[in-house]
Amino acid sequence: MRKKKLGLLLTGVMMVGLLAGCGGKNADSPSPSGTAAGTVQETAPKETVKLKFFTGKVETVDLMNTLIQKFNSENPGIEVEQEYQKDASNVIKVKFASGDIPDITTVVEQDYIDQGKYLDLSNEPFWPRVLPAVKELSTDVKSGKQYQVATNVTMAGIFYNKKIFQELGLKEALTWDEFKANLQAIKDKKPDVTPLFIAGRDSWTLGHLIEFLAHGIIKQDLGVKSAREAFINNESDKLKFDQENGPIDTFAKRLLELQAAGLINKDALTATYDNQKEAFATGKAAMISQGMWVVADLLKISPDFQNDLGFSPYPSIQDGTKPVVLSADDSRYAITAQSKHPDEAKKFLEFLLQPENLKTYSEFLKSPPAFTDVTADWGPLKEQANQALSSGVNIAFTDSPSGFSGDDAGRMVQELLAGQYAASLDFAKAYKDAWDKAWKATHR
Repeated sequence: MRKKKLGLLLTGVMMVGLLAGCGGKNADSPSPSGTAAGTVQETAPKETVKLKFFTGKVETVDLMNTLIQKFNSENPGIEVEQEYQKDASNVIKVKFASGDIPDITTVVEQDYIDQGKYLDLSNEPFWPRVLPAVKELSTDVKSGKQYQVATNVTMAGIFYNKKIFQELGLKEALTWDEFKANLQAIKDKKPDVTPLFIAGRDSWTLGHLIEFLAHGIIKQDLGVKSAREAFINNESDKLKFDQENGPIDTFAKRLLELQAAGLINKDALTATYDNQKEAFATGKAAMISQGMWVVADLLKISPDFQNDLGFSPYPSIQDGTKPVVLSADDSRYAITAQSKHPDEAKKFLEFLLQPENLKTYSEFLKSPPAFTDVTADWGPLKEQANQALSSGVNIAFTDSPSGFSGDDAGRMVQELLAGQYAASLDFAKAYKDAWDKAWKATHR
């Protein structure tokens, strides 16, 4: 019995000692939180949420870093990290497969929409502010829902040096014969100037040539909605990729014509996007194929060049067709369905869509905003852009299979220029095979 009582006493002493230790130095001193000693309930500090932002837009990397820094400072507890990849369309495929999934991305592919990879944004509050035409382009043709939102409208066509055109008495070309004649005149009368500069080392620039010139034939023939459906569903009878004198065969013939006549730069396969911009902005090249995203960089190289900057549609490359100009949604954002932080990702998206940030973005990129409540001085080509829209058929970007990106198509054009196809029709058939293989891989 004595041992039992001794045990109880020791237990009581130990409890008193523990309580005294918990009471701190002075039972009357306040706790760090301002409450009485002995009543503190410690809570672990809230862990910082790290958002992964994945992009393939090289033109906006620096600006996005600035905006991200602003967001992070205004939103303690959330830290956005940007990752840029040159071949983003293929890299994101690896990310989805490996589980290294970004929270928000500029890379949006139809196949991934079909697979449920993106969050449904249809009920977000920003849609009444978006231009109706842009909302339509942001709408999935299969489900009628919006899994992406675009902040801007972009255009692509032929940029030309107005000073050179005026000196030689040239006019904007709407047909292939006119276009080729302009290039020949420049070659003959200004031998030190490259008529058309191609940045072939950066394969996406060549992919755009197919997307705008070759696919432009399909898009103007079918119209925006039907063309999107044909590309998405791989309706081969409408796409006619491997048809003799079809869109791909014709495109290949035209490009090889220019190469054979010496109307493009000799280093077309090794020249970079930076080389292209430098040559054009300094008057060493008379024409380039690009989009409005290039303007800001051109004016950085040569601020006075805005007075000589001309813009026109792509000429028709096939008899019986019209010139085309890209008029599409640009700078798309989507939140991944597997994001562990969808609320924080939405908060970042809402930040990007604030009018003052959209204004900054539009003026930096020299691209019109897609939001009705944003007024921006987006560049020197407003009037010429409007003229191009009225003189050319307006086309959108192509909905390509996720396994056949613009870079992939561009690499095939590199092979074409390198002489790896015996004939243009061989290139067309190979293109169809590559497209079909990628499409079937995601439609098993």
